[in-house]
Amino acid sequence: MTEQIMAKVDKEELRTVIAATLDVDVAEVTDGALFVEDLEVDSLMALEIAVNLEQRYQVKIGESELSGVTTLDSTHALLEELLRKAGR
Repeated sequence: MTEQIMAKVDKEELRTVIAATLDVDVAEVTDGALFVEDLEVDSLMALEIAVNLEQRYQVKIGESELSGVTTLDSTHALLEELLRKAGR
């Protein structure tokens, strides 16, 4: 039961991780802010976000999955799904 509780991804923590990776203010990483259009994320920055998230949450984010991650909300949903599939 403890593992299921641990599997929940805290959205505010995720927001902080992404803001730190992008070197932007946490307030700029709104739930619906588009990474490319609003936060000016390029492919290298997207890869850096993915690597940080993989290390932090112990998941593997595939290239096809990474292309579908466009906002904090979609990132949160993907991490929740990956953790659920991993049984964590």
